[in-house]
Amino acid sequence: MAKILSIETSTGVCSVAYSENGEVVASKELYQINSHASNLTVLIEELFAQNNTPDMKDIDAVAVSSGPGSYTGLRIGVSTAKGICYALNKPVIAIDSMHILTQPLVNKEWEKSELPTVFCPLMDARRMEVYTAVFDSDLNIIEEISAKIVDEETFLKWLSVNRVVFFGNGADKCKEVIQHENAIFVDGCHPLAKNLAPLAEQYFAEEKFEDVAYFEPFYLKDFVATTPKKKVL
Repeated sequence: MAKILSIETSTGVCSVAYSENGEVVASKELYQINSHASNLTVLIEELFAQNNTPDMKDIDAVAVSSGPGSYTGLRIGVSTAKGICYALNKPVIAIDSMHILTQPLVNKEWEKSELPTVFCPLMDARRMEVYTAVFDSDLNIIEEISAKIVDEETFLKWLSVNRVVFFGNGADKCKEVIQHENAIFVDGCHPLAKNLAPLAEQYFAEEKFEDVAYFEPFYLKDFVATTPKKKVL
């Protein structure tokens, strides 16, 4: 049974969680933009001050969101995770934010449909740009993580043969553009530390650890641009 501290800072939400055997024992979340630098270590201290958590030195590993997402947020989260692992001589587990964001959605009960359901997280980048990927109902990635500029044709190949669930902090700005009968939008979804628990437990069992000294976040700075439909002469 692994005792794992999880840290998620890839968006404006700063969150931490403690889990045992893949089950969340305690968690804390702060929905305050630009709060990571001043509040992350405070949240961790408060987490381990609770009666149902052990001393932090007794954990087995630290799991952290590896990105993509906010450059500053990822840097703070990963630096904190590495610092704890180095000080306690514990392994670090890195899980991408797309899996973290999607994990609770694939376990949700969905109305039956003649079409298969796929899941498409949309993480806000800038303007109409998003970080995204596509997952099947077993949380297997079926389109790799990438950055896209969204228009009405961006996800058409998936929408034409699937029911596609869109969610994440980039979904709102895409609602007006992605108007398709097979599109479903779910509000209020964030990548949270408590959703790392089952993923981190699996990674720990498989000993999928990162090098504490050299691990860096997956910033995904390059964008996939679409071809303009009209040219101005």
